[in-house]
Amino acid sequence: MENQPSPIIRLENITKKFPGVVALDRINLSIMPGEVHAIVGENGAGKSTLMNLLAGELQPDEGTIFFEGIPQVITDPLVSQKLGISVVFQELALCQNLTIAENISLWQASTSSIVGLVNRKTFEQTARQYLSELGLPDIDPRLPVGQLSVAKQQLVEIAKALSTQAQVLILDEPNSALTQEESEHLFAIIRKLRERGKTILYISHHLEEVLALADRITVLRDGKLVDTLVAKDATIKDLIRLMVGREIRVEGRDFRDLSDAAVALEIEDLRSPGTVNGVSLNVRIGEIVGIAGMPDSYKDELVECLFGLRSYEGSICIHGKKGQINSPNDAIREGMYLIPADRRGSGAFLALDIQDNIIASNLKAVSQSGILRTRAKRSMANKFFSSLDIRASGLKQVMATLSGGNQQKVILARGLATEPSILVLHEPTRGIDVGAKSEIYRILQNLAAQGAAILIVSSELPE
Repeated sequence: MENQPSPIIRLENITKKFPGVVALDRINLSIMPGEVHAIVGENGAGKSTLMNLLAGELQPDEGTIFFEGIPQVITDPLVSQKLGISVVFQELALCQNLTIAENISLWQASTSSIVGLVNRKTFEQTARQYLSELGLPDIDPRLPVGQLSVAKQQLVEIAKALSTQAQVLILDEPNSALTQEESEHLFAIIRKLRERGKTILYISHHLEEVLALADRITVLRDGKLVDTLVAKDATIKDLIRLMVGREIRVEGRDFRDLSDAAVALEIEDLRSPGTVNGVSLNVRIGEIVGIAGMPDSYKDELVECLFGLRSYEGSICIHGKKGQINSPNDAIREGMYLIPADRRGSGAFLALDIQDNIIASNLKAVSQSGILRTRAKRSMANKFFSSLDIRASGLKQVMATLSGGNQQKVILARGLATEPSILVLHEPTRGIDVGAKSEIYRILQNLAAQGAAILIVSSELPE
């Protein structure tokens, strides 16, 4: 019998606590070399905390991390990268003002022995090599990253991680902004990396792709390791049961006849140079309207026009009244609110706590003579904290320490706090687990039943 290879990463009794929350509770897990190992669980299950421990962003309160059999103290991201661990976070960490080549070669530049000098020609050659591997051989590595679509930026982020020559690549929702074709290409790249002996830790809420891609799947729930399954023996039903501890039901939709309902939002011949070209649609009171499209279909720019973030021509009428929306304040004043796609970049105030994030868009309601009232703030925040089932230690937990799904719930709460009659949601469940998706869908259906007009802009067609 052949000897079993030793784990490349072994976690022994790993525990991590935040005020009022045990994020990871005595986790014991082995990651084998050359495998694709998926980590799944609801938002708040501990996936992000586990990833951040391996990345050096956090340190465990108890337990030991072994890398290639040797106990390690990963005090910062540089230590993690020197060990051979590279992380691609769901929220992009690229320097928008630098070129593609400069972003990909940041690690190479930071470890260069010649301080202050960079070889741009070498950077460009390196970038072309990794871009070619990712199916982008024709892209100019001298382009600023800020000029790329979000989908292409995601691939640049992956190229940057590969350039560190990592033995372990951690991918957090890597295809959340990619088209189906781009995702299939990424999966092919992951399989090639596995064939070359690379170890992939794959975090995703898309259970179908997890079953198709992974060798083994570890399920976390409420900070505990529930089980580790061989992917070929698992089913989606098994994973959902282990993730949530209950059966998830998607309520049947009540498709009411709303043809006689008043129009809440009417867009006519909306145009913005080089992007939106003559879009017309309407959303009636109590109706949910979906806009589907791939990442480069300019649906993002349409959202920006609606919320006063981009200049436009044509007309936007709200409840029969034509107005010019030049800023988000204009949109909010008219009764519209946007839940943005970029949760961390433009949605969350990461340094503030949950309470301050929820009240931020409606300070007038919780202040008197310009002074914020403590009791009113707490009352408003508590209302949505409970109704949206935000999982945290309390209203004072800092936004940056929440899981992506709970951050999304807080951002939704902030929008609902303005009491909008029209709610625009841009990629509302990107990076959200199956349980949280069901909750958000239920919330939106209830809002529509109460008379809200809802516009959902998504690249996820089943949604």
